[in-house]
Amino acid sequence: MGIRRKALPSTTAPPDHKESHMTAPRQPFFPADQSIRQDNDSPIAVQLLGTVDYLAAWDMQADLAAQRARGDIGDTIIVLEHPSIYTAGKRTQPEDRPTNGLPVIDVDRGGRITWHGPGQLVAYPIIKLADPIDVVDYVRRVEEALIQVVRQAGVTTAGRIDGRSGVWVPGATPAEHRKIAALGIRITHGVTMHGLALNCDNTLEFYEHIIPCGISDAGVTTLSRELDRDVSVAEMIQPTLQALDDAFSGRLVVADHTFDSAPDPTKGLPRR
Repeated sequence: MGIRRKALPSTTAPPDHKESHMTAPRQPFFPADQSIRQDNDSPIAVQLLGTVDYLAAWDMQADLAAQRARGDIGDTIIVLEHPSIYTAGKRTQPEDRPTNGLPVIDVDRGGRITWHGPGQLVAYPIIKLADPIDVVDYVRRVEEALIQVVRQAGVTTAGRIDGRSGVWVPGATPAEHRKIAALGIRITHGVTMHGLALNCDNTLEFYEHIIPCGISDAGVTTLSRELDRDVSVAEMIQPTLQALDDAFSGRLVVADHTFDSAPDPTKGLPRR
């Protein structure tokens, strides 16, 4: 089962996971200690929404992004959890899709399929990026924020796998590497949409019925599993918001936290 929404027109091609984690062939357009927000002088508004249906949240994002593009509102981050649902990005392949009958929503972000549900912190930054827009730098800053949050929570080895997006915890072998946070974004009229999902104390059962992010040779984990204690979404909201603000402003500088490399799961795949 698939559900689709009409995508908004975009002035910048929606980035896939390949663009999200690739090694940039140049220096970022903005110095690492400089803000990438167009309006860095105003604070980022935050909406804490609790549990919200995915399609309702998508509509909300689109509305906020349109308002931000017109200058009617300032930068905003919406924070929520979703009821259990699969979402499929533009590179999702037929074999990725779930085997358990749970609905799938086909979305206008990059990447392949993932799961959202209770116990997972989801944040959607609606940020007007400064010109010239640097998609790679934006995604790396989001990753940097999440790496710092996960490390400060106690998973001190968390970092990046070159060739794959998100935040990873290293294992003894590549097959034991496990993803703890996922990213998927879109930029429309210079405004970011979609965002990040940090696994806090959610079940991992639903990942067993898909090929998460198109990756079949590594695993998925949560903060609670790694730290052997319950780590709730509520506990991680403020650290995540602060780290994102710091990363966007340049107070948190992107560093090299790469501990391994692996094939890009979106390379060469057609868009849905």
